[in-house]
Amino acid sequence: MRGIVWGGVISTGLALAGPLAGNAQADEVTELIESIRVAVERFEDVNVALAEGYIPDPSGECVMAGAHGLPAELGGMGIHYLHPGLLGITATEPRVDGTGTHTDFLEPAILLYEPREDDSLVLVGVENLVFQKAWEEAGHTEPPRFAGRSWDYMADDPDTTLDEAHGFEPHYDQHIWFLDNSNGRLEPFNPAVICAHHPH
Repeated sequence: MRGIVWGGVISTGLALAGPLAGNAQADEVTELIESIRVAVERFEDVNVALAEGYIPDPSGECVMAGAHGLPAELGGMGIHYLHPGLLGITATEPRVDGTGTHTDFLEPAILLYEPREDDSLVLVGVENLVFQKAWEEAGHTEPPRFAGRSWDYMADDPDTTLDEAHGFEPHYDQHIWFLDNSNGRLEPFNPAVICAHHPH
């Protein structure tokens, strides 16, 4: 399945314009997430992801909210596997920057893995990310949207020490969790994701 347009119109027949409300709309979002999970299930084998151009986050980090000065109870994101081409990466120092405006979750730019005790990696979600400057230079005046929800805006606060952008230039991102998430399956962190078995 290909061809979903995420800037507000969703071509899977799920026209979710506006805030999520009611069980029917929640069920449609669940179905949409399931369609994405099926589209990317080949990446349950991380070797397939590597063969298709994804690379592990060079920092080697398994991201947890508490490590970035955020409330620990928010949970984690896990290990990010990035597709440099889809992100349009142009620089990694002093912060990661790029020109990509890719928003198709059926071919996500980022795969999210949780490390397990046996050293395996389990695919727990996906993410897309567009850099604010590139997004605006492409003519967009509003953040990208998914299922009626504006993507999260991430930028460091110069008045704090919080690394809210996780080493990236200001950007919009949207996480989609295949695991249950008490925060919500479209929120950035998931309390069900842990990094206890990460070797770093």
